[in-house]
Amino acid sequence: MEAVVIRECVAIDELDNCVRLQREVFGLPELEISPRRHLIVSRQAGGWTLGAFVDERLVGFVHHLVAVRGDDEICGYSHMMAVDPAYQNKGVGVRLKWSQRERAIREERGFIKWTWDPMQARNAYFNLNRLGVTVNSYAENFYGTDYATSPVLNNAQPAGIDSDRLFANWQLKSRRVTELANGAAASDTLPTEAAAALIDIPPDWTKLSRENPRAARQEQLRVRREFQGAFAAGLVAAAFERSVEQPRYLLYGQEDFKTHGLI
Repeated sequence: MEAVVIRECVAIDELDNCVRLQREVFGLPELEISPRRHLIVSRQAGGWTLGAFVDERLVGFVHHLVAVRGDDEICGYSHMMAVDPAYQNKGVGVRLKWSQRERAIREERGFIKWTWDPMQARNAYFNLNRLGVTVNSYAENFYGTDYATSPVLNNAQPAGIDSDRLFANWQLKSRRVTELANGAAASDTLPTEAAAALIDIPPDWTKLSRENPRAARQEQLRVRREFQGAFAAGLVAAAFERSVEQPRYLLYGQEDFKTHGLI
C-alpha cells in the first residue's frame, strides 16, 4: 500500500474532504453529517481532526472533541472515524487511533470515550482486542431511529431498529493499551475460561436486519438485556471472540480484570 501520512486537517479543502468521506462511508442523510463549520468550531474549542493522506489525498480521518469526565478531568471524545472503502482493512484506521492516542497523551490527557453499535462484530473486535478499550455502560437508542427511515440511504438499518450503543473507555496509559500501542499482538480473546459472562451477537447483523427486521429487533432486545444485566452486576466487557457462527463478547469481574492486565 502507498505510504500513509497522518497529520492534522486544517485547510478548508481538507475539512471539506472529511465531509465527503462521511457521505461515502456512513451513508447518512445530510442532517446527520457533521459540516465543515462543526469541524472548524470544535478545533477552535480545543478539538482536532487527524487525517490519513496518501499523496495528499485524504483517505481517512478521526475527529476528536474535548470532553470532561467527573468534576474536573479534561479528556477526549472521539466523535467519528471514517476510512475510504478502498483503504479499509489496510491498517489506516488503527494508525489513526494510535495517532489520536499519542496526541492526546502529549496534551496530558489519559482517557478517550466513544460509542459503537454492539451488534457490529468488526467494530467490537477492533475496539476491544486491537485497541484495548473496556466497556461498562450501554445506551438505548442513543441517536434515535428517525434517520434510519430515510429512503435515500443505501446501507441503513430498517425503520424500527434502535440505535443502541456501547461506550468505549480507552484508558490511554493502562498496561494493556500501552502494550498494544508498542506492538504487542492483538490476541483474539482474553482467556475464555476466565470470563464471568459471554454475550453472543448475530453472525451477520446487517443481513439479519435487512431480511428479517422483526427477528433483528428481538435479537437487539436480548443483547440489550444481557449487557444491562451484566453491567448492573459489575462486569466489564474487555474482549471479543470472532467466529463465523457465534461471535461473542467476553465480560470479566473486577478481580479478573486486574489479573489479566486490563488496567
